[in-house]
Amino acid sequence: MTYMERVTKELFTYQPELTKREDFDAFWEETIREAKSAPLNGIRTKVSYPITKVGVYDVQFDGMDGTPVHGWFLVPEFMKKETYPCLIHYHGFSYHRGKPSELMHWVMMGFAVLSVDCREQGGSTGSRAPSTGGYSMNLASKGAHNRYEYYYRFVYMDCMKAIDFACAQNEVDPQRIVVEGASQGGALCMAMAALDERPKAALADVPSNSNLESRIEGEHGAFGAVSDYLRHHPEELDLVMEQLSYFDTMNMAEWITCRVLASVALKDEVCPPEMYCATYNRIRSEKEIVIYPFNGHEGGGAHQTEAKLRYLRKWFSDWF
Repeated sequence: MTYMERVTKELFTYQPELTKREDFDAFWEETIREAKSAPLNGIRTKVSYPITKVGVYDVQFDGMDGTPVHGWFLVPEFMKKETYPCLIHYHGFSYHRGKPSELMHWVMMGFAVLSVDCREQGGSTGSRAPSTGGYSMNLASKGAHNRYEYYYRFVYMDCMKAIDFACAQNEVDPQRIVVEGASQGGALCMAMAALDERPKAALADVPSNSNLESRIEGEHGAFGAVSDYLRHHPEELDLVMEQLSYFDTMNMAEWITCRVLASVALKDEVCPPEMYCATYNRIRSEKEIVIYPFNGHEGGGAHQTEAKLRYLRKWFSDWF
């Protein structure tokens, strides 16, 4: 047995009991129906950019509650094709849509790229969502007392409406959609792969939002805010754990049908690898995982970026 086989064998058997409630399916059917009924109101404005052979657009569309969500849309105009596959990038916690230069490797591969803000984080996107309670430390605890107000209910649907926006662009082939991101972004990839049938691949690195009860117990990463909230509201323990179960990707993993390339790092204390494996081990579609034994939450960095590029070239070569 190799070193890697020894240190990872327990990851692939890790399947904590699901926390899914009886109305889990109905909740997401209702939420998606509400999001789909809200107008998209997509806007795109071309901006001047030093790389003139790529079309760079500042974009905006409305979330399910009417919140304007901001993003970038990039088109590889130098390829002079009528339509392109589209990669949708979701960012990590507290960051934003980034800068166009951070996305150029995907454009050079031949993707149109959409990168969107997560509301109320480091970008230009606010929130119009209703709130009837307070929260502690950060947004991961906002609305934890009510699943209809919980922060990630709106973020998940913003991500779905990002797919709607991408598919509505003339340059995008809606049959060739990929979702990609790390940490929070990796969680959003998993959620979209489960809740939306349009992605053909999900590239998720050091993903969050999996096995949430354990994340809260260990105060790992952003979900330490939920632990802090419960220190102030111990009477809400059962209520909060129930509400957050609807957003735990392990509870929706069986819905994933697209290809998945994931990565984890064994020294990651923000999103511990076994917690993501509670989701990964339940995925029934074609899947692969890359493990970095001596990395933390930074994950594989450029090594994993190149792994993703090779993966897409291997399995979707006819797209390019």
